[in-house]
Amino acid sequence: MFVRLITDSFTRQPRRKLLTTVALALSTAIATATLTVALDVGDRLAREFRSLGANLLVSPEADTLPLEIGGVDYRPVDSGVFLSAAELGKLKTIFWRNNVIGFAPFLDVPVAVTSINSSAANLPLRTTLIGTWYRHEVPVPNGGGFFSTGVASTNPGWQLEGHWFSDDSSEAVVGANLAHRRGIRSGQALEIRAGEANSQLVVTGIISTGGQEDDAIIAPLAIAQRLSGKTGQYRRLLVSALTKPEDAFSQRDPKSMNPAEFDRWYCSPYISSISRQIQEQLPGVNVRPIRQVAEGEGQILSRVQALMWLVTFAALLAAALAVASTAGTTVLERTAEVALMKALGARRRLVGAFFLGEQWFMAIVGGLLGYVGGLGLAYALGQRVFGVSPSTRLILLPVILGLAAAVAT
Repeated sequence: MFVRLITDSFTRQPRRKLLTTVALALSTAIATATLTVALDVGDRLAREFRSLGANLLVSPEADTLPLEIGGVDYRPVDSGVFLSAAELGKLKTIFWRNNVIGFAPFLDVPVAVTSINSSAANLPLRTTLIGTWYRHEVPVPNGGGFFSTGVASTNPGWQLEGHWFSDDSSEAVVGANLAHRRGIRSGQALEIRAGEANSQLVVTGIISTGGQEDDAIIAPLAIAQRLSGKTGQYRRLLVSALTKPEDAFSQRDPKSMNPAEFDRWYCSPYISSISRQIQEQLPGVNVRPIRQVAEGEGQILSRVQALMWLVTFAALLAAALAVASTAGTTVLERTAEVALMKALGARRRLVGAFFLGEQWFMAIVGGLLGYVGGLGLAYALGQRVFGVSPSTRLILLPVILGLAAAVAT
């Protein structure tokens, strides 16, 4: 009988109940879309940020040890420790190995260009040859196969006219500033000398990075190792890793954490915890976040997520005000019906349950419609902003229905 009374009530004043259901559907659609995007926005933005460059710099730990007396640094200009490239496969064995999307070793060698396309006019030209990988297959220990990595992964935003070199070739790309000053073009041959070693490189492209690379020559790492006599070694390493924004917990000193807190920190993809794991796999290195990149990512991501939550709250608040206004008017118009129910012996609690049942029924219908519509809106937002559709999360359905019921109540 109770259910029949509720269903029969929808035949009276259907327009007002339809408006309430539509208001709930619209608010829950916005909530579904924003929550779906908000749950995916971290990973999406993290991958978008990686096109800006690496966020971790690995260098020999000995380079960070000061040798100063009276404020004077007594380390020789050419001093430094070199690291073994054979160990780099271990980066794909850390706890957050799937978050390491790329790494590229670098070895800088002072060189002299003695010939450009068989011409020695206005030469030699002294510059820096930067050895690195473009797309190199690195063996992963313990049967992990091979991992393709290099500047193609760590610095996809570098602009190149022409094409990259092959890692096993005698090719190179030249920085835009250097090429402009010397009239170097793709297809030309460069004679390079470093001490007693020399090499001939074919220019395959002109690169623009906005950094020191614009005034240098970039060649395969093997070329730089041979010219410098540092076979199998590198000087610095850039790592590109997907991380979550830093918060107050992540900035605590791990030594001050209890075991449970340390496990939580270690098992979260903070840039600090990934740095710690890299140091564990590559002893003798110092891992520093590139703060300008890491902090910028965290600020943007936090603001985007805050905006998503604000939009969700505003939509639900607007729906709550609309539903409250409609429900209040409905109760006032049905005073005679309430009086009749009480005259027939209905208790106050039963009368309240009757009106609450109506509201919850509209909440369920509006919530289901809003969830379906919100998924479509989230798909459109994902395609428009990120070029990919967000994941469908069924766990949001009970959350949305609960929000709709709360708003309707």
